[in-house]
Amino acid sequence: MPKFAANLSMLFTERDFLARFAAAARRGFTAVEYLFPYASPKERLAELLREHGLTQVLHNLPAGDWERGERGIACHPDRMGEFQEGVGRAIDYARALGCRQINCLAGVAPASIPHQRTRETFIANLKYAAPRLAEHGIKLLIEPINTIDIPGFFLCRTSQALEIMAEAAEPNLYLQYDVYHMQMMEGNLATTIKENLGRIAHIQVADVPGRHEPGTGEINYKFLFQHLDAIGYQGWIGCEYKPLAKTEDGLGWLKHYEHAVA
Repeated sequence: MPKFAANLSMLFTERDFLARFAAAARRGFTAVEYLFPYASPKERLAELLREHGLTQVLHNLPAGDWERGERGIACHPDRMGEFQEGVGRAIDYARALGCRQINCLAGVAPASIPHQRTRETFIANLKYAAPRLAEHGIKLLIEPINTIDIPGFFLCRTSQALEIMAEAAEPNLYLQYDVYHMQMMEGNLATTIKENLGRIAHIQVADVPGRHEPGTGEINYKFLFQHLDAIGYQGWIGCEYKPLAKTEDGLGWLKHYEHAVA
């Protein structure tokens, strides 16, 4: 049965961020993920996790100025120093939070930089980060993201991610498979997941169109969750969707999986 984690960057946003931990726990979640922990003291976040019996399953590396529209810096040749500093900061937080997975957002490809140099930069940064995370038992993930929502995002297809992973040749490098993004870009979800199950460390879900709750769009999530069980997926599934209304009002889709929210 699938294991679901509440994404606190997108769920329970009717509350301040720090109040979302309690809200997730009240609705039966025992695991959470979110984009970034860095705006809050790591000690406070760790306290909230302990208080509410929650496991932190994922957060991202620092990704530039999010409020100004940056969506990652890992493919930017002129920001490799900033990227490396961010790796150390992410490890510091992950260790405090007991988080064993960190996602690396490639970012929007700089228009003025040749594609090959952008690609080489991304791979070099992955080769820097992966072994350092491995020293602390933390997996490094990369996530293809659709170029409709984020035009120009460098990493946008499963095949591209796998090619980069092969070239980086780092054993501590895994795929984060976001069902919403990959339905937008390529479809063929069930086959792709099955064929690459050994490299997928984390899955995230939302429906298409709109990025709302599973069951509100075209993806057959009943089949997909059964498929994940059948092929033996053991990881977490992050609920990274935008509720159509209040978060609690849209959790009905979980009723068939209540015992597997944790």
